[in-house]
Amino acid sequence: MTSVKEFRVAEEATPARLGRGAFVFTDDYSVFDWGKMPDAIPNKGAALCAMGAANFERLEAEGIDTHYRGVVANGETRPLAEAAVPPREMAIDLTRVPDLPHEGRDYDYDAFHADAGENYLIPLEIVFRNTVPVGSSLRSRASPADFDIDADEWPDEPVDLPEPVVEFSTKFEESDRYLTRAEADRVAGAADIDELESVARAVNDLVTGTAAEAGLVHEDGKIECCYFDGDVLVADVVGTFDENRFSYDGQQLSKEVVRQYHKREQPEWVAAVSEAKERAKREDVADWRTLCERDPEPLPEYVVDATRDMYTAGANAYLDRDLFDAPELPEAVAAVREL
Repeated sequence: MTSVKEFRVAEEATPARLGRGAFVFTDDYSVFDWGKMPDAIPNKGAALCAMGAANFERLEAEGIDTHYRGVVANGETRPLAEAAVPPREMAIDLTRVPDLPHEGRDYDYDAFHADAGENYLIPLEIVFRNTVPVGSSLRSRASPADFDIDADEWPDEPVDLPEPVVEFSTKFEESDRYLTRAEADRVAGAADIDELESVARAVNDLVTGTAAEAGLVHEDGKIECCYFDGDVLVADVVGTFDENRFSYDGQQLSKEVVRQYHKREQPEWVAAVSEAKERAKREDVADWRTLCERDPEPLPEYVVDATRDMYTAGANAYLDRDLFDAPELPEAVAAVREL
């Protein structure tokens, strides 16, 4: 199980073929890599499932291979358009995930790929950025001048990039880290790094265009991919308010809303998380959570309600369909703007 969705296996993958399974989307959420937080956001899981399904179907229509097979309704796999109620389960093809041995924070990717063969989940997250919003990690790793932006420091508002930027991050390490292109090429194994970048840019273009039709700005996001028999398939989930950052009329519409709320209202916990991560690096400890001295507190009810409406109203707008019982998008945006 991941922190926000359950993973079901109907047929195991083998070195020679893909398996069959499903994601079941829960209403749990995670921020700062903590894992499952102490409360849930109603209807969040169904919103992510519907948006992800719509994006997979659009990618397939554009000739981009994915692991998506349909949403599950009444025990049957079908296209999203045939789902009369918000779906929570997505049928997918399964690949293999070999063990990634490590000593402390030293990970053995040679061993991973020795077991991976021609059927494996690529141990990378491929990140694409159209803007640099508040909260983006890029602000701490680069300066505006690195992207031909005329500013000495990052301003306190989102900054548009002249061209989309693609980066590579680790997927299976306890504390993910950004990689040089050469490092990412080695971590990817048999998968071609240029193809991964090309696929990421195609996904970015599709999500950005769909968002624009709904009046949303697509700021950044990521994909994960699997490699099977020489082909790259887009995996996990694509173009949702958890995987990507969107905005509407200058207001952030994504999981970043809850991240920023915790920064303002639970700064002691956020500071403890940061210190635990830094201590883990110093002490070569893989799981930083064992070093964290605080736990997060539940969200107030009004924050849960506003966040629920953000997910569901945003999904309705993105899908151009009243799939959820939710307020109109401007009303939902006004509520999260007040958090």
